[in-house]
Amino acid sequence: MSISDNSNNNHSNTLQLPDTDFESNWDEIVDSFDKMDLTPELLRGIHAYGHRPSSIQQRAILPVLKGHDVVTQAQSRTGKTAASSIALLQKLDVSNPQCQALLLAPTRELGQQIQKVVLALGDFMKVQCHPCIGGINVREDMERLSQGSHVVVGTPGRVFDMINRGSLRTDSIKMFILDEADEMLSRGFKDQIYDIFQCLPQSTQVVLLSATMPVEVTEVINKFMKDPFKILVKDHGFTLEGIKQFYVAVEKEEWKLDTLCDLYETVTITQAVIFCNTRRKVEWLTEKLTAREFTVSAIHSDMEPGQCEVIMKEFRSGSTRVLIATDPLDLSSDVSRVFLVINYDLPTNKEDYIHRIGRRRRFGRKGVIISFITAYDTSMLREIEQFYSTQIPEMPMNAADLI
Repeated sequence: MSISDNSNNNHSNTLQLPDTDFESNWDEIVDSFDKMDLTPELLRGIHAYGHRPSSIQQRAILPVLKGHDVVTQAQSRTGKTAASSIALLQKLDVSNPQCQALLLAPTRELGQQIQKVVLALGDFMKVQCHPCIGGINVREDMERLSQGSHVVVGTPGRVFDMINRGSLRTDSIKMFILDEADEMLSRGFKDQIYDIFQCLPQSTQVVLLSATMPVEVTEVINKFMKDPFKILVKDHGFTLEGIKQFYVAVEKEEWKLDTLCDLYETVTITQAVIFCNTRRKVEWLTEKLTAREFTVSAIHSDMEPGQCEVIMKEFRSGSTRVLIATDPLDLSSDVSRVFLVINYDLPTNKEDYIHRIGRRRRFGRKGVIISFITAYDTSMLREIEQFYSTQIPEMPMNAADLI
């Protein structure tokens, strides 16, 4: 059993990748946690969580332990988040209550998941890990941080706000981890990330985790990392394999709603996720579909964490068939099980096209993605086709047979 990223099941298997899947300038591989010279308390936490390191963990933990800056590029569920968490826990001085490790995540949902991993692995070390995320009262955040926390996991905006307020002291931070760096940068957090970097001690060790390597991620690596070791999973070019893609031409934006309802009458749908680009659009579409007696749920990044968890639980259980969502959400583990994804709004960033499908789609999962396209969206559709080396045809009249 292995420690998995972003999973509610502590004992779910990670993807074990063969040696030929890696491009790396770090050659040492350690196939057992017991051989990594970890503290007994940390090993107890690891063994309570899982027993065998994943392919990524066998390569990525040791260079971080040795103090190097490290870039790890791999898809979800390979264990890269847990790898960095194990390394930071090993390097903590638990007698010092000040923040020594700062982890950034693109969404509060992912931040909460990372916090759970850190607390589970560090359970026998009595580690304090605080989630510095939206949805928590600012005064509560400030009070909790003033009491001290060995590790802070947060979203860029809230973390920078706490630093600005003087509530999150950075002088003791020795490790800075950017998780899902590609998603953070594609969602407009570049300025906050750069500002946070400026507040850290010059000696801070930087670890960057990402599923893809767009130019924005490369810029961060070149600007802020010192001769990093890179552990990269080769791109085999099958990002959209098994995915049926169509677009539906809609002459006017206001006609999309009727088009969506017509689609429901044509296609038998078990579960679907509908993506919109704004919270306001999500709320509007939810109201309109509910008025037409469709059973739908809505989720967006401004919701309270507890409310999000209830909605996702209902969706996973199947009691809700349709989920309407904005992009600033970590839905990859849930979307990956969904057969149909509808882009009510085409994403404004071409990298988000595959994020909406769910990253595990890249490893053989089947599915359909249908994008509603107005004349305004044509150029972005062509960009997506070019970026993914694919062709997205117009949805034919016999779509029900194809889907």
